Amino acid sequence: MSDLMVDFIISLDGYGAAEGWPGLWGMEVPEYLAWTEKGAETEHVALMGATTYRLMSAFAADMPDDPSFAMLTALPKAVFSSTLERPLSWANSELVEQDAVEAVREMKRRESRPLRTIGSLSLCRSLLRAGVVDRFRVVVFPVITGATGRDRIFDGYPDVALDLVDSRTFDGRLQLLEYVPRVLDGPPGAGA
Repeated sequence: MSDLMVDFIISLDGYGAAEGWPGLWGMEVPEYLAWTEKGAETEHVALMGATTYRLMSAFAADMPDDPSFAMLTALPKAVFSSTLERPLSWANSELVEQDAVEAVREMKRRESRPLRTIGSLSLCRSLLRAGVVDRFRVVVFPVITGATGRDRIFDGYPDVALDLVDSRTFDGRLQLLEYVPRVLDGPPGAGA
């Protein structure tokens, strides 16, 4: 049996990206990057949707010698899409055309390696709503991108209670927060 972790990198105001901002919001974060590279050595299955696949596979093709993309290329990847076609060009990528929630439930039953998402906001939202997410981890970068931010991470999410199980500071400014999520029917006490 495998666990599923939703994993996001966000700005303080909850955006996954911002117009004109470079990756990692332009910050030098050697401690965080070393931690991610160390963590990438732990083999897992990366889950993503078509938009994230197109973006990340293009980066991997453009930067084949980049250690982060080389590690990601080596990982097994499940890509959930009804628009992509076989064969997928990025090595170790499997196209999954069936319902993502049912496919992930089956993967959790049969897979011994952990499952982790990469980006894929709508995929993560549907997996959380269905109650198949075991851990929810965010790394908060100390920037506010209110004027240029795009891809608000939590829009459209159900109400969720989060029990903190791990936290860490990287490079004296990034906050990692890891939770066990519990999807709620509404605000606490609303149905009483």
